[in-house]
Amino acid sequence: MNYIGSKLKLSSWIKEEIEDVVSGDLSDKIFCDIFAGTGIMGRTFKLHVKKVISNDLEDYSFVLNKNYIGNHVLLKDSEGFINELNILKLMESGFIYQNYCMGSGSDRQYFSDENGKKIDTIRLKIEEWYKVKKIDDSMYYFLLASLLESADKVANTASVYGAYLKHLKKSAQKRLVLESAHFGLSQGLHEVHKEDSNELIKKIKGDILYLDPPYNQRQYGANYHLLNTIALYDEFVPNGKTGMREYNRSNYCKKQEVHKSFEDLIKNANFQYIFLSYNNEGIMSEDEVKNIMSKYGKYDLKTKEYQRFKADKSENRNHKADLTYEYLHILQKD
Repeated sequence: MNYIGSKLKLSSWIKEEIEDVVSGDLSDKIFCDIFAGTGIMGRTFKLHVKKVISNDLEDYSFVLNKNYIGNHVLLKDSEGFINELNILKLMESGFIYQNYCMGSGSDRQYFSDENGKKIDTIRLKIEEWYKVKKIDDSMYYFLLASLLESADKVANTASVYGAYLKHLKKSAQKRLVLESAHFGLSQGLHEVHKEDSNELIKKIKGDILYLDPPYNQRQYGANYHLLNTIALYDEFVPNGKTGMREYNRSNYCKKQEVHKSFEDLIKNANFQYIFLSYNNEGIMSEDEVKNIMSKYGKYDLKTKEYQRFKADKSENRNHKADLTYEYLHILQKD
């Protein structure tokens, strides 16, 4: 997925820095990714640690991580289910088509009419199979994750779902093909949560805590509201021109709340090593992060220059530079 804040390109560098600090064998370590997003860092460590604990409050993220982190053994006949979903006769009208496609009269164009109908058809069939126990939890989240990623590939947006484009772009004109969301196989059992991070941190413990909270005032629940709608497939009245749903507003996106929330998280963390990904344009400054983390142990900082996420360059975000800097703040707790 084309995802704001994705650590895909930075994952190797982050992994190397973490391994350098922790040193030694990671196979007996518990790694927690508590703002997981699409789960890139959990996936990166899944094959190398004893257990991954993954968490995010967004529903689309929960689905992705239930598949990519929670699923760890081969699923029987997964490709058979994918093929069966791909050849279903399309229903004429479902929630996505009715509210997010032009042909329904919604005046919204997040998907082509055909792709909107296919999303509805596949989503309802997955739910039907789950309710009659034709598929179990593992297959359910595998198929849902496959649908989310396949739908995202043909979305008519400029990377996020805060708005749709007036005309169908080339990729949005392509027919949706459901493709498998392949996950890594591993020996260990992993945990996937959907909780407020500041509450979950009081209930868990481990060795390595990786933090990748929102950097700025853009709320992920707003940017990816339509993926949440596909994940939940619930009934509600879409709001306004963009068809927004009610969404969670993170304290990490609020200047007046972020410092307290961040310090509470660090204070309550029962982990020896804490790594925070942040960048030079975040709400908290480098010094503010350092001052908070230094209260609780030995602090260090690593910096990496990298290319800005393309939506930040193409949309009106008032950013002049093509490059930005990723900070990896490091704490070894006392």
